[in-house]
Amino acid sequence: MTVKKTVENAVQAKQEIENLVTQGYTHDDIYIFAHDKKRGDDITEALDTEKVGMSEQGFLDSMKNMFSSRGDELRSKMEAAGLTEQEAADAEKELDQGKLVLIAKK
Repeated sequence: MTVKKTVENAVQAKQEIENLVTQGYTHDDIYIFAHDKKRGDDITEALDTEKVGMSEQGFLDSMKNMFSSRGDELRSKMEAAGLTEQEAADAEKELDQGKLVLIAKK
């Protein structure tokens, strides 16, 4: 089952992660996305969540993302984390507004 949450900042993200953990998700099941790559990496590291990598996307998609726009890369990674193409497009619009998107997938 895949759950998507949208939050305004890292404090709210931490609260949502704690809620997801009480629902049986582990930190390895949870991904955080931000439009700004450094912000996303910093929050992912601080809150001990997973990054979408080759194991989720596969080698070819991971390589393709190296040459894609940030929006294309984010949509691809959110799809790999469990969202549909339309859900990923909608979530990317939320990221454009400075929000954070959390995806939890068992």
